[in-house]
Amino acid sequence: MQLTKHAHACVSLVGDRGRIVIDPGALTPDADAAVAAAEAVLITHEHFDHFDEELIAKALEARPELRVYGPESVVGRWTQARRGQVTAVVAGDEFTVGGFQVAVFGDLHALIHRDMPRVTNVGYFLDGRVYHPGDAYHVPDASVETLLLPTSGPWTKVGEAVDYVREVAPKQAFQIHELLLSELGQQYAVRMLGPGGLTEVPLAIIPVGDTVTV
Repeated sequence: MQLTKHAHACVSLVGDRGRIVIDPGALTPDADAAVAAAEAVLITHEHFDHFDEELIAKALEARPELRVYGPESVVGRWTQARRGQVTAVVAGDEFTVGGFQVAVFGDLHALIHRDMPRVTNVGYFLDGRVYHPGDAYHVPDASVETLLLPTSGPWTKVGEAVDYVREVAPKQAFQIHELLLSELGQQYAVRMLGPGGLTEVPLAIIPVGDTVTV
């Protein structure tokens, strides 16, 4: 499959039979174009940098064929009006959309602070190869080839990220959720979290707009 990196946590994936987009949020300038090109949208959780409610609402209205998957906290607002277009998912669910086999893992957003409630967060495992965890260090019960690794945010910690990469043990990883890091910060993450640092997993930066084969 082909993976295109959009700003922050958003990626598009294209296979032989379709295209999906994950987490087109308000910090992704081309989120509207990414959604317009996709058969389906997968959303990990309700935070604005992963979920642009106005954008998704307009897309559902304009395209009855569009399918949107996410936790109940995301899609519940449309369950009655958009029955058949939106689907609430939880850990353990599996479905096929846009030509992709999707398995759902995880349940909660990583802890930001004890004074902030933890929202529901799910991760998506695509075609038994690529895992997008949203904002969590949940280790899926699966063999992961490509991990999309969050590297910045109020909840991320280098030490926890190291342990996460070691536990998931993917063949390769790509940075996502990197918007709060400067170019130097992203390069530092590569050094700390990849070979020569604290794991043996190659960690790469995909420039926004570029596409790689996974």
